This record gives sequence, C-alpha cells and structure tokens, in this order.
Amino acid sequence: MEILTRKYYADKVDSWIGKGNIIVLVGPRRVGKSYILKDFIQRHSQEKDINVIYVDKEKKVFKNIKNKDDLDDYIERYFHPQKHNYILVDEVQQIENFEECICSWYTEENTDVIITGSNSKMLSGDLSTLLAGRYIEIRVHPLTYTEFLEFHNLQDSDDALMKYLNYGGLPGLRSIGVDNDEHVWTYLSSVFNTIVLKDIIERHDIRNVAFLNNLISFYADTTGKLTSANSISKYMKSQGENISSNLILLYRSFYEEAYLLNSVSRYDIHGKRLLESNEKVYWDDLGLRNHKADGSMDSYIEKVIENAVYKHLCFLGYKVQVGILGAGEVDFVCTRKNETVYVQVTYLMGEQTTRDREFGPLKKIHDNYPKYVISASPLLTSRDEDGIKHISLREFFCKGFQE
Repeated sequence: MEILTRKYYADKVDSWIGKGNIIVLVGPRRVGKSYILKDFIQRHSQEKDINVIYVDKEKKVFKNIKNKDDLDDYIERYFHPQKHNYILVDEVQQIENFEECICSWYTEENTDVIITGSNSKMLSGDLSTLLAGRYIEIRVHPLTYTEFLEFHNLQDSDDALMKYLNYGGLPGLRSIGVDNDEHVWTYLSSVFNTIVLKDIIERHDIRNVAFLNNLISFYADTTGKLTSANSISKYMKSQGENISSNLILLYRSFYEEAYLLNSVSRYDIHGKRLLESNEKVYWDDLGLRNHKADGSMDSYIEKVIENAVYKHLCFLGYKVQVGILGAGEVDFVCTRKNETVYVQVTYLMGEQTTRDREFGPLKKIHDNYPKYVISASPLLTSRDEDGIKHISLREFFCKGFQE
C-alpha cells in the first residue's frame, strides 16, 4: 500500500535534519511513528551519497539487538563514513541503555539520528541528562480529521465526521477500512491489548491486572468528567474492590506513560492559578476509548466530541487546561506562546437554554482574548454573540480558529 506523507510531521522532521540534534518521535504504539520513518526513507531515498541504517525493534529480524553494545555493533557494521548517514531506530526504549550508544553516534560528521519511543518517561532519565538539550521531541498524535479523510479517501461530511469520532485516528485502520464494524473493533482491541500488555503489565510487572482493566473502563465511562483518586477509590469500594488512592494514581500514571490517557488540570481564570484537586481525563485516541466502552459513543456523544476537540487543540500546539469561574466552568483554557483562547464545546446548539449554558460562562470573562463555542450543529444560525464566535466542529477540524 502506498505510503501517504503526513505533511505536518514530514516538514517538522525535515526542518531539523542537519542541525546537530537527535530527533525523537514519541507517542503511543500504532500512532504512526514507524510510518513517519518509512515515509522519511522513501522521501530521501533519491538523495545522492546517503546511507540509511534502520532498526525496527518490532521486527523479528532485530530481536538480537538487546542492549547498547548490540546496537553499537550493528550501526558500526553498516555505517558509511563517506556518505551522509541516517540512523533510524524504532521503539528504541526496548534496547537496554540505548542512550549511551545514541549519544556516541549523533556527533559523527554527516550523521542524523531519528529515534522513536512509546513511553513518555523515555526522555526523563539518562537520555535527557546525557544530551542536555541536544534532542528535539516531536509528539505524534493520531490522525487529525483532515488526515482521516485523506487516509480513507472520504469527503468532508457529517457521515465521515461520525466515522472519525467513532473509530478514531490510528493510521493502521487504512489497511482495514472503516466500513466493517467487526474488523475495526477487532483491530482496535488488538492494539489496546498490545499497549496494555507490553507497555504497562510487562514493563511495570503489574500483579492486579483485574483492577488495571477496571480502572481503564472507568475512565472510558467518565471521559471529560471531573474525578479524583479519592472519589474513584470510594466508587471501587462500593463495587467490592478495596483500592487505595495512591494505587489509583500510580496505575493512571502508567496509562499516561503509555500515551493512552491525558490528565488535564483545572485553572482558576479569575485567580490565575492552577488548582490541585480534581482533574479531567481525556483519551489519546477515541477509537480505543470507544472500544473500552463496548463500541458505544451515542450516550456519551457530548464528551466524545469534547475529547476530540481537546486532542485537536493539542495537535495545534496549545497547552490545554479546564477553566474554573467560581462555581462555573469553561471547557478549555488554551495557551500557546503569548496567545490565549477560551473554548466551550457542545453537541447541538438548538434550544436557548443550551446557548445560555455555553455562551454564559464565556461572557463572564472580562478580557480581550478570543472566545469560541464549538458545536456539531449541521446548520449554524446566529453564529456569534457578544463577540463570542460560534463555529461548527467540522469547520474547527478543517480550519482551526481561522476566519
């Protein structure tokens, strides 16, 4: 199958080639990091005097590369000092003490190093210390809506949007298609089980697997809702499981390290400070969330849309927090460099009570930063109100906040 270039990531990677930095692609398994590497090889294969050294730890042929010495020997064997060498290592965290090897090779003349990893803690230890800022981290997200349309040869429509919200944005769905529910859910189940087994259970030697599964199911049912470890502990106790708050926080951190979940803190808009208690949890990929919710998104459609908006805001480069206004709430406070944007998200904007609920909190913010209400309403009337812009979900996915 033809490799489609994910232009955002291709441009991002290419912009750092030849700059003397290790390029690190991070994100969950099956999000497309290997795909980006293969696309890189394809796009650069016609260059003169290049040498590509590619190690994919997911492939059986590389199973004997287990530690830094094995990796060093392999690179040494295929390194060509008279050419420009591209050293690409996929799922590098599976190689013990890989940091020392990578650090020794990226300083070679005419050499660029690109590595990928599926654990957010990969850059928090020796690699970060050894490189002291000499690496560039690029977070790889599931397909955006416009990428989803391209990968599945679909036109922008409400039907395509519902497929995206239901099945999510894992690039591997392209080879399966999105017309057969059974095939899609089987694939998503396989991906989810692989992530949990390899990146959580085996990595952290989890003993209480039953609770690990119950916890992720809980987060599927409470997507986008304020929760605390204490409240979850009480709920689990009511279900016959005596689980401490500390264990809940620990297990949730494992899901976050594997890029399955994202915790979003609350921000006091008027007080301009972070609040420590209670957070919202959103999923990195909606298809995996819907899989854990037994293929259901209908009864959770409002929160599924909210999750989708959160992820697109992250893709656009915003730091996202939940806004608190006294007893009220703004779905998202988004900051990027010196820019701030306030966002409310709703499913349909029909009744006046819905308009009051969504526009009301934004009207209470007395600053000049842009304010938006995003809804999935197919027909938008009276788009703006008191300077607050009302845009459709599809419009936001395709154009962002552009006029």
